[in-house]
Amino acid sequence: MASATTPARSRSFLGWLTESRNGLGLMFMLPAAVFLLCFLTYPLGLGVWLGFTDTRIGRTGQFVGIENYIWLFDDPVFRLSVFNTILYTTVASVLKFGLGLWLALLLNEKLPAKSLFRAIILLPWVVPTVLSALAFWWIFDSQFSIISWVLMEMGWIDAPINFLGDPTNARISVIAANVWRGIPFVAISLLAGLQTIPASLNEAAALDGATSWQRFRRITLPLLTPIIAVVMTFSILFTFTDFQLIYVLTRGGPVNATHLMATLSFQRAIPGGQLGEGAAIAVAMIPFLLAAILFSFFGLQRRKWQQGGSD
Repeated sequence: MASATTPARSRSFLGWLTESRNGLGLMFMLPAAVFLLCFLTYPLGLGVWLGFTDTRIGRTGQFVGIENYIWLFDDPVFRLSVFNTILYTTVASVLKFGLGLWLALLLNEKLPAKSLFRAIILLPWVVPTVLSALAFWWIFDSQFSIISWVLMEMGWIDAPINFLGDPTNARISVIAANVWRGIPFVAISLLAGLQTIPASLNEAAALDGATSWQRFRRITLPLLTPIIAVVMTFSILFTFTDFQLIYVLTRGGPVNATHLMATLSFQRAIPGGQLGEGAAIAVAMIPFLLAAILFSFFGLQRRKWQQGGSD
């Protein structure tokens, strides 16, 4: 009796997989789930475990509990990297949002050769990060900088600017490079959101006498809020975890002025050989990343409210 019901159950299960929408969706999601499990969940779990050990390159570590985290919070270089990361992420994200929104509004207007301008704007985003960083490395060179040469020719300065050798200048330089690279993503994403807003809403508001600023504040910005939430979440995540740009330009210098948590984690774990300490620094980034995800979640909740939903 049991042997007869077992094939029937398997056939019904296979039929459910192939005929049900939920079953078909499960089949399509299964490869992605396996991929994420292998290449995301396992490394994340291993990193969390290593953060509680004193593992070094070439030597299996022992479980030390939260000793790595206690030591990190007493480490002035780690505290400086946290400050640098928050400063770098905040300033760069705000600038990318402001300039990206301005470009999106500009490209949404009826301009000649809009397609060409959109393609040009995308260039900083599609160029590999390392190539962009090498280009900025030459632009910010202490002796051959084109910026210093132009300013000296104009008589505004007497000597080349030490862009990457001075702590304050180095912070400004890496932020400028990140903003240049990240603006296209924000601009094109917000432009796609702007084109979903019905033109009839702005036309009706204009007929009622609303100014451009009133139409932007009362119509465009509220309808664009869900897109802004998602775009800024990704922008913050990309900026907070930035590694290539900083490592190529400054490698955290001068005097750790541009060390981010990502670059410090790499420096302690790979060149320094302290895998446990590097993993602990990487794990310490998780609360900040979760905060960015919650920012996106509440932005999506705003979208439900706009559509008349109660949840």
